[in-house]
Amino acid sequence: MTTIATFATTSTELKSKTSVTTEKGLGRAQEILQAARLIFAAEGYAGLSMRRVASDVGISLSNVQHYYKSKDLLIEAMLQFTMNTFQSKLDAIAENMGGSTRIEQLDLTMQMFLDELSDPVTHGVFFEIWALAERNEFASALMGKMLARERKTIYKLIQGMSPDISDEQAMLRAILIVAQVEGLMLFRLHKYGKKNEVATIHAALRSAVRNLATVA
Repeated sequence: MTTIATFATTSTELKSKTSVTTEKGLGRAQEILQAARLIFAAEGYAGLSMRRVASDVGISLSNVQHYYKSKDLLIEAMLQFTMNTFQSKLDAIAENMGGSTRIEQLDLTMQMFLDELSDPVTHGVFFEIWALAERNEFASALMGKMLARERKTIYKLIQGMSPDISDEQAMLRAILIVAQVEGLMLFRLHKYGKKNEVATIHAALRSAVRNLATVA
């Protein structure tokens, strides 16, 4: 069953739609996004088409276009949905760890990011966006928004964690942390690495992140 939280997340991606979207419509919009994610992750930008999405969902092309006017708007919504899902999980971590230290919260946040990037579909979407961003202005802008959002999230977690680290240094370290996480995805470790190797590298990354957050 689709949850209310998922409906709320999906509704924020329907930027190009001027009419009011019902609960049933939000469910249909989510179906479209999920189908688009699967196609994009497996076949990239060239393999994704509005007609293909319509076929996979079992609806008409005009129905897809009712929610997303173009392929680029669909991709933007797809990435926005993924980032909003991340944010919902970050909010849940903060809400459920009220009595925990900030280091523990940071560690769990990093594990959440690593788990998400280990998911074949999420990994495939991000990898394809990265590849497309090298030659496509639209994809480059999307990637810039995604990275800015990730850096801001990490910065808020580590800001003031150590009194010897200035706010400016904290932002630089947030940039480095995001670069390390994204680098693991581009390295395709989760696709080709052995399970024990992946676990060891994840542990090493979390240790490096703790040092960046606390050691002056």
